[in-house]
Amino acid sequence: MAFDLADQPRAAQLLLRALERDRVAHAYAFVGPAGNGRTTAALAFAGALLCARGGCNACRDCRLAAARQHPDLHVIVPTLNPNRPKAAPAIRIDEIHTVGRQAAMKPAMAARKVFILDDAEKMTTDSPDALLKTLEEPPAHTVMILVLANTRVLPATVLSRCQIVRFRPRADAAAAASVTAAFELLTEIQSGGADTMFRRLERVDRPKAEALIDGVWRLGRDLLLAGAGVPPAMLTAPSLADDIVREASAWTADDLLAVIALCREAREGLMSNVTPRLTMEIVLSRLALRAV
Repeated sequence: MAFDLADQPRAAQLLLRALERDRVAHAYAFVGPAGNGRTTAALAFAGALLCARGGCNACRDCRLAAARQHPDLHVIVPTLNPNRPKAAPAIRIDEIHTVGRQAAMKPAMAARKVFILDDAEKMTTDSPDALLKTLEEPPAHTVMILVLANTRVLPATVLSRCQIVRFRPRADAAAAASVTAAFELLTEIQSGGADTMFRRLERVDRPKAEALIDGVWRLGRDLLLAGAGVPPAMLTAPSLADDIVREASAWTADDLLAVIALCREAREGLMSNVTPRLTMEIVLSRLALRAV
């Protein structure tokens, strides 16, 4: 089977191993920030669980699962309460009771039934306890997948019944590009001095200044992390990891914290109509010359 998890290798490996060894847990918690493929992975895993060949992507089970029309696939999402139209969407206790009743029934077509609770942290306060009753005595041939932002949003009693699958944040291409631009500018100014800095800032407008300051802020963060020895994958621009590690050795933590604070002040200054060029000159001169 194929998961669209090229940037989530640990999650993909765990799920594939469970399928290959036929050691599928009765409940999973897919944990990580939104936008990192949690729900896509949950649907792909559900399709593999419903397919007699472990996710061939060609049979009727796979086609129905991909279309969310398989009779043994149940996707529960937060919805508006018609009696409280101004309330935020939620997964309410009556829906959890329905899940319990459906889970107790035999599969209609496949060998299993799969339930996906998307944004499970949006269950109403009384819903986790109702779900716990189903998790404590899981019906045979039923798999529950809870998709949530972090493990703090649900009671430990619920999560202890689930196998945790962690999804790390996906790389932000725009953020990585801003760090790359900031690092290249820093390197150029360090080599060429004040003349280079003034030449580069001749035509800087407000949007460009804001983007550069954001890039410097993220660069400062990455330098702090690199100095602490974190894995390259945790950096905003992992492709620059070697260069950032070398640069980090020239900074103290206090210096970098001062740079980050300076970026915050510069951003506030731009919002108050401070001249973009003057703002960038202050930031870059202190950054390049270590005068922080």
